[in-house]
Amino acid sequence: MLSSYLAASIISILIMHDDLKKALEVLRNGGILLYPTDTIWGIGCDATNAEAVKRIYELKQRADSKSMLVLLDNTAKLASYVNDIPEVAYDMAELTNKPLTIIYDDAKNLASNLIAEDGSIGIRITEEDFSKELCSRFKKPIVSTSANVSGEPSPQNFSQISDVIKDGVDFIVEYRQNETSNPAPSSIVKLGKGGEIKIIRE
Repeated sequence: MLSSYLAASIISILIMHDDLKKALEVLRNGGILLYPTDTIWGIGCDATNAEAVKRIYELKQRADSKSMLVLLDNTAKLASYVNDIPEVAYDMAELTNKPLTIIYDDAKNLASNLIAEDGSIGIRITEEDFSKELCSRFKKPIVSTSANVSGEPSPQNFSQISDVIKDGVDFIVEYRQNETSNPAPSSIVKLGKGGEIKIIRE
């Protein structure tokens, strides 16, 4: 007989794989989803699809002059979305022991309404199981922004997400919904083209 722990683990894996298939279909069709990340739950979409990005701004009631960050599953993909990556970026992404969002100058190949007015974009390399596998299978960056209406507190776990947000997305991932931990937000660092480092949030 399987132990209850093993049985729960198997069920969790099955749920994750089913969620991945559905989430991929939503992303490929230009939809938006609610999903777990390496920090708090996020609203996501194809980061190259301007219409999908616009829907997230509208759901959050947020001006599109405030850019949102994107997730990738490994540093090898950075060069596809940023010109002139400082070498230190790779070391920082690989050596950090907590989620790290790096703001890069001169973004490219992303939805124009996702990039900040100064041409920069925040990118985080996720190590969390679901979001990492989703990015890997989708083969494109995925938007990640807190699951709240602009100006309201960011929910720390799924139970705190408002119905307004839940009702406004096309798909809600089931995986990790029962977790009650309060994960810390990512550190944020801005990198200049010459490798200058500015700490935005530790």
